[in-house]
Amino acid sequence: MAKRKDQDMEVEKNKEKSIWKELFGWLVYLLIVIGLTYLILTYVGQRTRVSGHSMETTLSNGDNLIVDKLSYRFGDPKRYDIIVFPYKYEENTYYIKRIIGLPGETVKVEDGCAYIDGELLETDIYGAESMDNPGIASEPLKLGEDEYFVLGDNRNHSSDSRDPSVGILTRKDLLGKAWIRIYPFDKLGVIRHE
Repeated sequence: MAKRKDQDMEVEKNKEKSIWKELFGWLVYLLIVIGLTYLILTYVGQRTRVSGHSMETTLSNGDNLIVDKLSYRFGDPKRYDIIVFPYKYEENTYYIKRIIGLPGETVKVEDGCAYIDGELLETDIYGAESMDNPGIASEPLKLGEDEYFVLGDNRNHSSDSRDPSVGILTRKDLLGKAWIRIYPFDKLGVIRHE
């Protein structure tokens, strides 16, 4: 009888150890998931929501995007990339625009069109309309070694590099490249940059 009691107590101890072992396993699993989520959101990607109409017809108000924060660690931004950057005068506000001018180029807006190094940027098929206001780009702007000139696709309804409050961006200003639209679901997919 005492032997049976000892066996029952041993079984109970083993069950208790098994429960604690399983709880510990779940805790480790949860910590790994939280850690990986933090690393992904900090260094790889970030969810952002389009607010406003400055990128129509490419992106619309309310679109939810995933921003690729990794690409520019290994490669250079290219003309027509759609990028996200923080607005310098308002905390937690991000702008989304299209790169038009690259480092070393001279940008000017004249007669409603963008000119790069004195040549009309004919491949710019994204601008929804001729630009009414050239802003600071009414005079040629020579971009430095790591400077970028950006425009919204809805050119006459966009605060972009023509506006002194946005101005010319540097490489360190670029949070990342718009990568995937995740909402609305009927527009789900990779965002076209070129």
